[in-house]
Amino acid sequence: MAQIKIEHLRKDFGAFTAVQSSTFTVEDGEFFMLLGPSGCGKTTTLRMMAGLELPSSGRVYIDGEEVGQKPASQRDIAFVFQMFALYPHMNVRRNIAYPLISQGMKRAQVRERVAEVARILGIEAMLDKPVGGLSGGDRQRVALGRAIVREPKAFFMDEPLGALDAEFRERMSEELRALHDRMGATTVYVTHDQLEAMQMGDKIVVMNHGVVEQFGVPQDIYDWPATMFVADFIGAPPMNMLRGHGMLGAGADHVMLGDARLAMPALREGVAGDFALGVRPEHVRLSDSGALRGEVLATEYLGTTQIVTLRTAFGEVKARIASDRRVAMHETAGLDLDARTLSVFDTATGRALRSSANEGVLSHG
Repeated sequence: MAQIKIEHLRKDFGAFTAVQSSTFTVEDGEFFMLLGPSGCGKTTTLRMMAGLELPSSGRVYIDGEEVGQKPASQRDIAFVFQMFALYPHMNVRRNIAYPLISQGMKRAQVRERVAEVARILGIEAMLDKPVGGLSGGDRQRVALGRAIVREPKAFFMDEPLGALDAEFRERMSEELRALHDRMGATTVYVTHDQLEAMQMGDKIVVMNHGVVEQFGVPQDIYDWPATMFVADFIGAPPMNMLRGHGMLGAGADHVMLGDARLAMPALREGVAGDFALGVRPEHVRLSDSGALRGEVLATEYLGTTQIVTLRTAFGEVKARIASDRRVAMHETAGLDLDARTLSVFDTATGRALRSSANEGVLSHG
């Protein structure tokens, strides 16, 4: 397989810029996620990496070779689309074998390779079936088989599970990650589903409006979002934002919200004016002595936990607490925030004012 590196990649469609100077590296053997909302530039980035779109500027390297201006056919990669793109007049065996036949491979080698791929994917029993009668999950396995059979340097997948229902999607995501681990493949995968990205990915690039907002491992992106967009996009429910105003200097280790003095990690840089204090719902605890006070607006039962929504003077807060904790509507509760987990954002720029202990978790854009 191969390392994939892009440097200052940009794509313009007339006056519209779809991707703005993206830079990141996909290491050899990684399962790499391109994540973001519709229209953020993730699919355009993937298509430039694969050679289906030529960049307006910037460079693409695969296995150390600069391929930015080469077509897909010269990059030794395989692409898996959301809508399967199978040949309806061929059976499963012929669909999988087609790339090898088109390369002129000998029949005995083709049969051997197809049989091995079918075994890996668990579709030996359907090799002679027409693809039109298969379920969505099985058709996606066939599409994966056609990509795998070529043994390319890298796999590029554009929301390959997006057309499946929720049950098939969860099962196929587990199978796809297990397949990746067995093969040791380099895989770049586009999705708008943050849960899918967090579950499957070794690394994640989060994009918005053509810009890389953050690049890193899932845990760092969740714990230490680099921007307010990432904090809101990652997590269900997303990170709470308590709005404040004042002067916070570099090295500050507490913040005042009204009369409440809240400890936090020391800031790497300061802010003067509006700021937001970010805290994940699982790091909010209800107590009688909490420095902040909030009125209970709603509760959502989730089995072992519940989500409690409270109104404070600084914005709504959601707390994820044990389901056996009794909470009454409109009661006033104190809120304790885990100081070690707090993030502070400059609301003018949306950027996190990273603490020195976590300076390595920064946006790469």
